[in-house]
Amino acid sequence: MDIGYFLKLMTEKGASDMFLTTGAPVNIKVEGKLYPLGNTGLPGGMVKKIAYSLMDEGQVPQFERDLELNLAIAVKDAGRFRINVFKQRGEVGMVIRAIKSEIPSIEQLRLPVLFKDLIMEPRGLVLLVGATGSGKSTTLASMIDYRNTNVSGHILTIEDPIEYLHRHKKSVVNQREVGLDTHSYHEALKNAMREAPDVIMIGEIRDVETMEAAIAFSETGHLCLATLHSNNADQTLERILNFFPESAHRNILMNLALNLRAVISQRLVIGKDGRRLPAAEVLLNTPLIRDMIRRGQIHEIKEAMDRSLQEGMQTFDQALMAMYKEGKIELEEALVKADSRDGLALKIRLSEGGNAAMPEAYDAAAF
Repeated sequence: MDIGYFLKLMTEKGASDMFLTTGAPVNIKVEGKLYPLGNTGLPGGMVKKIAYSLMDEGQVPQFERDLELNLAIAVKDAGRFRINVFKQRGEVGMVIRAIKSEIPSIEQLRLPVLFKDLIMEPRGLVLLVGATGSGKSTTLASMIDYRNTNVSGHILTIEDPIEYLHRHKKSVVNQREVGLDTHSYHEALKNAMREAPDVIMIGEIRDVETMEAAIAFSETGHLCLATLHSNNADQTLERILNFFPESAHRNILMNLALNLRAVISQRLVIGKDGRRLPAAEVLLNTPLIRDMIRRGQIHEIKEAMDRSLQEGMQTFDQALMAMYKEGKIELEEALVKADSRDGLALKIRLSEGGNAAMPEAYDAAAF
C-alpha cells in the first residue's frame, strides 16, 4: 500500500484526518463526516507495516514499549502530517492528521469582529472552550495569524500537537510541540518566561499546574490564550475552580476578575450550504461580570449575559438566533444546537410576530 498516494488524496479532498484500522477500509474525515476510500478492509499486519516504515530506529522500540507513539512526517506535494500510532485488538492502528499551512482568516471563518480586538489586547487571559472537534484550534490559529500580520512581537505557542504552521510575518512565532520540542506542558511553561513572549498560547489546560501558569502569565503583563474542555462560559469558570482546593477559590476568583478578558465557547453548526460554521458564545469581563466573578456568583452569569447590552457579548442561543435571522442556518439546526430549545424557539417566534413556522418535530405545546 502506497501511503504517499493516500496522503496526497487526503490533501486533495481537504480531509482533516485519515483512519487506518485492520478490517476496515481507509477512511478520511471531510467537514466532520467520515468517507471510506474503497470497500476492501485492510488485512492484518498491513497497518503495522505502514507504521513501522514511517518510524526511525529509535521510534520502533519506543512504540513496542509504550504501545503508542506520536510522530510527524512531511510528504512532497502533500504537506505535513501528525500521526498517532496505537494498538487495538492486538493490531496496530493509525490516525493521521493534516497539519495545515494555510490559515483561514477571521473573516473566512465568519467569526465575530470582536475576536480581532481580543487578540490585540496587550495583556490578560482569553479562554477558548468547547468539545473536541469544535474548531477551537482553527479559531485560535486565525486569531494568532491576525496579530502576526498586524503587530510586531514574539508569539510563543505550546501545542499537543501542532495543527497549523505559522509563518513569521510582523511577529516571530515559535511553536513548540509536546513530545517533539519539549517533554511536557509543565517543562515548556516553566521556561516560557525566559523566552520573552508577548503572547503565549497554551494548546490545552489539563491540570492545576497549567491553569496556574496561564493565570500567572496574564498577571505579569502577557496576553495568554488557552483552550479548555467545557460546554459554555459559566461552566468554564466552575471547571477552573475545580482544579483548585476550596481554600484557594477566593484567591482564584479575584485573579480571574482582574485578569480574564474573555471566554469564547464554540460549537460547529451546519450552514444552509452544508458546510460547518462556528457559533460562538462570548463572555466579556465587563465591570458587572468582573464583580460577579469576584463575588463567586457564577450561576448568575448566564442571565447577566442574556440581558447584557455590551456589544459582542452573547449567549449561544443569541448567536444561533442571529445566524438564523441572517439566513446562515436553518431553523431546525438552530433549535437542535441551542442550550434551551424551547427558549430559543419562543424568542424566534416572538421576533417574527408569532409567525415563525416551527419544525414538525417541535412540540408546539411548549407555547
